[in-house]
Amino acid sequence: MPNIDPVSGGLDRHRDALPAPWESSLFLAPLELVGDWGASPPEAAFRVMSRVREACLAGVTLLSDRQPKRIRVECRTRGFPAIWLHDDDASMAWILVTIGPCDWCQLAYQFGHELGHVLCNSWDKLAYPRAPCQWLEESLVEAFTLRGLGLLAATWERDPPFEGDGAFADAIRRYRNNLIARYDAQSARSPCGAWFRDARSSLEQRGGESEAEGPATLCILAELEESNRSVEDLGALNRWPSRSGIAIENYLTQWQTSCADIRAPGRLPQQLRRLLDLGS
Repeated sequence: MPNIDPVSGGLDRHRDALPAPWESSLFLAPLELVGDWGASPPEAAFRVMSRVREACLAGVTLLSDRQPKRIRVECRTRGFPAIWLHDDDASMAWILVTIGPCDWCQLAYQFGHELGHVLCNSWDKLAYPRAPCQWLEESLVEAFTLRGLGLLAATWERDPPFEGDGAFADAIRRYRNNLIARYDAQSARSPCGAWFRDARSSLEQRGGESEAEGPATLCILAELEESNRSVEDLGALNRWPSRSGIAIENYLTQWQTSCADIRAPGRLPQQLRRLLDLGS
């Protein structure tokens, strides 16, 4: 499969929505498509992913000093969506997706989740998942893609990437609502702090096999939807050598310090400390 020339992507139409400084950022890093896209036309997939990125990052100031210069997206016929930790170009983030034929909801969801990992500085060859806090990053990026799906549906309805396809926004909303309903069913209606106290031991033993957790994901989603400043804090994650391999109290402290280093707001780690009932 030849690479798709990563020009256009609709960015000129949305120049006013670009985060600053837009000249060199995750928002404008060229997208490159490789792999086996099967019955999904790569040109159409490129349009969808470009729109997902616009929806997720418009109005968000990108502050990380570790943003990739280009993004490769590879579609595979088996396996799971992931960040490929490679030894190729050190400035390139490599995202893996696995989708059905023209399943644009699935593509938007998977790409948005992995884009969240890239935003969280988890894309270079040293970004191995580590216990005990990998579950938290998974919950953060899951909330990021759920927020993105909601924004994508709104922009798709107003200005669809394919002519006459505005009604597809309803399919995106149903897909998102089904995901949220699944996480809501896991929450057992208990406060996030009480849930975390009960689940902490199990969460911290999972290591690289961690998945997003419903109660945390929904609490984080509410924070991300309330303010883009909370989204900006994701760019300060994992800028310390131990990454997620430290106790959550220290993880949040390191995150807050990193926010100060790159002048991110620091709102989200503070809110998570409160939501998880971890003290001041």
